[in-house]
Amino acid sequence: MTEREIIEFLSTKNYDIRITHNARWIDQKCTPDVLCIVADCILNYIDTNGNLDFTSKDIWFSDYTIQNVHDIFRKVQVDSSSASNEYDKFFGQPIKLFAYAGILEEEKFGRENVYKLINRNLLEYISLRERNALLFLIKYISKVVDDSGLTLVFDEFFEQQNSQAYDNLKNTFFTFTVANTAIGSKGSNGKLECGRIFTKVVNVLAFDLNKRGTEKGRISQHAITYDMLMYNRDNFRDIYAEKPKSVSRKDYIAQQHIVINEAYYRYLSTKAKRRLKQYNDNYRNGLSEMIGDIEHATHIHHIFPAGEFPEISYYLENLMALTPNQHLNNAHPDGRTTAINRDYQHDCLIVKTDVIRENIEQNNEVIYSFSDFLHVLFVGFNEDAFLDIEPNDYDGIKAKIELEYVA
Repeated sequence: MTEREIIEFLSTKNYDIRITHNARWIDQKCTPDVLCIVADCILNYIDTNGNLDFTSKDIWFSDYTIQNVHDIFRKVQVDSSSASNEYDKFFGQPIKLFAYAGILEEEKFGRENVYKLINRNLLEYISLRERNALLFLIKYISKVVDDSGLTLVFDEFFEQQNSQAYDNLKNTFFTFTVANTAIGSKGSNGKLECGRIFTKVVNVLAFDLNKRGTEKGRISQHAITYDMLMYNRDNFRDIYAEKPKSVSRKDYIAQQHIVINEAYYRYLSTKAKRRLKQYNDNYRNGLSEMIGDIEHATHIHHIFPAGEFPEISYYLENLMALTPNQHLNNAHPDGRTTAINRDYQHDCLIVKTDVIRENIEQNNEVIYSFSDFLHVLFVGFNEDAFLDIEPNDYDGIKAKIELEYVA
């Protein structure tokens, strides 16, 4: 699915809150990372059970969800007595958003809401990676704001970027939400709910425009960053800000007693590997991305090791489809997966540059992002120069990669 197709889908809907009076078009737990994993859990449940209909608790108590969500989001066990309220929000709020958007169909039976999948392509797109979920959120929120007649006041804030414009936007949004939804009947709690919804709306739009948004009830001091939009995200820029170049990332984390949510990145990495293998099987006949071996590419290799670079371990741009022989004998010396053959790493990056270029330019099923590849290289080499490369300058990327391997 492309950005244009998302916009076309949204254009067929009228999300005007003045008509629907539905306050649950977005909520506190509707962050890109949560939307991504809930979409993944829904699809897994449907594919496992062969049934398009489900309830929020069906997803909540599925084996796949229990195996993943507890560890990666550092929550209480899904079947514990203290979990009910938190998990009801965690699954219920994104599912409500998908229903309001028209990805799911919602029907009430007694006191229970039953959902049915009606747009698998879009839900699959959201489930693949957080960047996809974020792009969908940007387009979806923009459409709801526009349909609801709120575009002007948001535009004024993003233009003026001062406290007065912020207060005007916040007050307008609160007044609008109270007047047009059931939140208005909740007294002081309604104001709290308005604040939570406001944050999820304004900060996504602010990030898209590289503008200031909201933080702790005020206009943020700086432009909203990607990590600020996430429910449970390690901020690696802060983590490694003081790291000396002579110290490895792994050693620095141990020295500083920093706890990285390894289960989370392992889940994202596993999902990305599965996605790349599926793409490679469908479009490359299951062959290796590296020439020289006619076996099927059954292994997916991290070009920059997952243990050292967890924050890019799930980027498709950091993964290579290899044969077992290439992976265990060429990429990792003597099959030691903790070690990297730098010469082969260089070759992988050069080839990956061409693979990414071919994928983006052929417009068949685009799974890569040029900017994400630059981010992978920036993190992997700790080199700001990769961020200065012009869009689609693949030769420029190769030239800078070569410089990184000069003896």
